Amino acid sequence: MKVDGGVGADLNTVGAQAQELEEMGYAGVMTAETAHDPFFPLLVAAQNTEKVELVTSIAVAFARTPMILANIGHDLNAFSKGRFVLGLGSQIKPHITKRFSMPWSSPAARMREYILAMRAIWATWHDGKPLEFTGKFYTHTLMTPFFTPTDCDYGAPKVFLAAVGPRMTEVAGEVADGMIAHAFTTEKYLRETTLPALERGFAKAGKSREDFEISYPVFVVTGQTEEELAEAKVATCKQIAFYGSTPAYKPVLDSIDAGELQGELNTMSKQGRWDEMGTLITPDILEAFAVIGEPQTIAGQIKTRYGDLIDRTSAAYAHIPKSERAKIIAELAA
Repeated sequence: MKVDGGVGADLNTVGAQAQELEEMGYAGVMTAETAHDPFFPLLVAAQNTEKVELVTSIAVAFARTPMILANIGHDLNAFSKGRFVLGLGSQIKPHITKRFSMPWSSPAARMREYILAMRAIWATWHDGKPLEFTGKFYTHTLMTPFFTPTDCDYGAPKVFLAAVGPRMTEVAGEVADGMIAHAFTTEKYLRETTLPALERGFAKAGKSREDFEISYPVFVVTGQTEEELAEAKVATCKQIAFYGSTPAYKPVLDSIDAGELQGELNTMSKQGRWDEMGTLITPDILEAFAVIGEPQTIAGQIKTRYGDLIDRTSAAYAHIPKSERAKIIAELAA
């Protein structure tokens, strides 16, 4: 199992962070698109590493056109000598329309076409095929030599797609190289909803599970003392409650017969009762979402619960010294 670690957005320090993650045995370095661009840190990370994959987890697809991300994906993959993974997500409608001022409609269908459009652009650059992509949402039919990259030794990057619902998950199985599962996911939901949806996508594309990677950022609750463990439980309960307040994620709560909690969490979120929301997450709910225990038990628990489900993972190992983290990474990778 591959283990990925996150780096920050400070371009002055991200190079050293990436170096340290590589030395500790991490397989990938990840960035997220929040308050800063997710691509610039990976450019710096590429300059300071040799082996780790460089993953956006995630970049917001609908904030950009397929051509823009095709360019960025090509350039980062070429510069890193084939180590870039373009992890995409749709975001939600209010962010796309009100924050990015971009169109929103039929997110699963739009995302499918978006990735196919990028692949058509890359096929033009890397294989010399004419650019003749005409879809419902995107049209790309113009490409001249002046705008065609020439540094094509490493081809197109892999594309991962973040998904929760079955329709977007099916799209991931059909047109992507991997899927980024949401941290707000239970083992039962992965087995009963995610995997069947992926299989439907694989069948459409004539692919198999072996052609695909599933990444799942496991909630890890651990600490070296009882106090640290208790703090981690409280923090994780708050995070689970935050995600659980989102109506679109109710099916995940339904998977553990806790769907009725979603409405209450949503109401409390609108009232700004963020800290109080975490108190509604019972020990049983926490256990359904998180791996809980002393540091030396974490890798074994992850492998037992998810070893046959996922190919890579990431987690915030709060309170665990670097030496212990390295042991967890080595055990998971074994």
